[in-house]
Amino acid sequence: MSALAANDANAVVVLVVEDEIWVRLDVASCLEDAGYAVVEASTGEAAIALCNSATSIDMLITDINLGGSASGWDVADHFHSSRPDVRVVYTSEKSADPGRCVAGSVFVSKPYRHSDILDVCQRLTDGRSAPRPISRRAKNSTD
Repeated sequence: MSALAANDANAVVVLVVEDEIWVRLDVASCLEDAGYAVVEASTGEAAIALCNSATSIDMLITDINLGGSASGWDVADHFHSSRPDVRVVYTSEKSADPGRCVAGSVFVSKPYRHSDILDVCQRLTDGRSAPRPISRRAKNSTD
């Protein structure tokens, strides 16, 4: 169990995978302000490593077009096969290929508003979030 999940057993832990640092920091801050626990990854490879670890993750928000050898599609496929209960949100400036999306996932087109991401998170977690904001953020990125 991650330090974030141990900090509040009711917290929904969201992994944000985004190679653009300012977008990743903005989404992470928005989610934290709404009471979610956030783990960050700047590459698909780092996200897959987190999936293979004991880190508690309830939701994945991933950009489709990541630098490196693992795309957002690859990250979501890996999570879906090894952790099928993790909810998946894809983001991209381009439209998504519905045939590539894992079952039960949601696509949010960039640019998006904070309210768009928060609405999707609330819907996918049946309205669960942490009862209070969590100020610490695990950094699992190379930035």
